[in-house]
Amino acid sequence: MIEQKIIMQSLSEALKRNEEKILALWTERTLDTYVSSDFFKKSQDCFANPVGANIREGLAQLFRLIIAGADSPEFAKPLDMIIRIRAVQQFTPSQAVAPLLDLKAVVRQIFSADKDCRNLLLKLVQFEAEVDRIMLLAFDLYMECRERLYKARIRELKSGSYILTDSGCASALIRENLRELSPKGGCVANKA
Repeated sequence: MIEQKIIMQSLSEALKRNEEKILALWTERTLDTYVSSDFFKKSQDCFANPVGANIREGLAQLFRLIIAGADSPEFAKPLDMIIRIRAVQQFTPSQAVAPLLDLKAVVRQIFSADKDCRNLLLKLVQFEAEVDRIMLLAFDLYMECRERLYKARIRELKSGSYILTDSGCASALIRENLRELSPKGGCVANKA
């Protein structure tokens, strides 16, 4: 038991010492999953690039909470910053939460390159289990966000408000419908 505490302390110290490198690589790999990844990586302005800013901040908070050994409820805010964004985009559930699992590979890569940390590679089991637990929390959050989106979409369909949000102006819709009714795309009124 005492040996495990010492291992966790040295692991925690190594993670803190390498925090900047780990966060930089983890953020880069996460932002690479976006189509416009170059913009998200380059623009540091939180107003011009809210996706990039939220990802950076959320990952940094998550990492610090993992190192601190925080309880599950404390992960809610940073996970929300990351997952809510990914839930409204064209990511599958596995793609949405995959960057969280990527932290394990990032830490292994950084520790492998640091001779002082190589001896800790075999002792990452508990850290990786914690990352897995957080990934499962993220998956729950993703599913909750998707459920809210579907419920909102159903309300739009039932109320008819989708017509206002999903289509052009009413007169353009009428013209389009008339063209579809006409055999050669001409005006139905002219055929009569």
